Amino acid sequence: MQRPSLQQAKSIDNVFNSAYWHLNQQDFTILEIRKKLERKTQNVDWIENVLARLIEHNYLKSDLEFAIRYCESAFNNETGKGAIVQKLKKRGISSQNIDTAIAQVIKQNSIDFYEMASSRLQSRYSNFEGISKEKLYAQMTVRGFSRAQIDYALSQHPAQDSLRSKVVIKAEKAELSNEIIKLHRKGKGKTLILRELKQRLIDVSKFDETLYQLELVGDIDFYKNCKEQLGKKQFNLSNYKEKSKAYAYLSLKGFSSDEIKEAMSSDAD
Repeated sequence: MQRPSLQQAKSIDNVFNSAYWHLNQQDFTILEIRKKLERKTQNVDWIENVLARLIEHNYLKSDLEFAIRYCESAFNNETGKGAIVQKLKKRGISSQNIDTAIAQVIKQNSIDFYEMASSRLQSRYSNFEGISKEKLYAQMTVRGFSRAQIDYALSQHPAQDSLRSKVVIKAEKAELSNEIIKLHRKGKGKTLILRELKQRLIDVSKFDETLYQLELVGDIDFYKNCKEQLGKKQFNLSNYKEKSKAYAYLSLKGFSSDEIKEAMSSDAD
């Protein structure tokens, strides 16, 4: 959506007033104020004159001074270096001024990012209920901390053992019978279903018992499923090589030798 056009300045005083108004709202970088003034007037001389006088009278900070103050505030709010660098770059501060400001503030305040990360993590989370390990790392990364700093912070947290991955959380919520049925409907045999459930960290201690009950009530039928999967392919079972390919295909799908032989026998008929 295009921003509405501003009433254009008729004098340099109008440009000053516009700059003062913006700077009274919050601190801006030189680049940010320049862009705002360029919307107010196309008179480059007015803009440069206003910027020079604002800097001279300390209404507008130099880029380095702005970066230093920003770093001080950000570090006090437990923001890591990575986030600060990205924010200042977006606001038009050069890499040299950013590096200089960060180094100066770190030295002056003896900042330890590992302890900062630990402090932030413990103040924000008393426990890790309702958040996955992946989401936690993503949040801390956005906040500017490195992987090593997050690892350290987590190692210092009293509830570190309760932090679980998305896979584990999902596995704990999974209903074994439902997961078996879902995979069976996707045309997978017993061994492949068992392997995939294990990979997803789902508790399979009652796999055989659950499978038996599902077969008993007719919710799953591997013989029928095997035959259906074979029917989806155009194997020529009268040809030895084709028959071997069909067997390998069904075996990879997780079906047993008996199920495969039965499917091939039925198909040949």
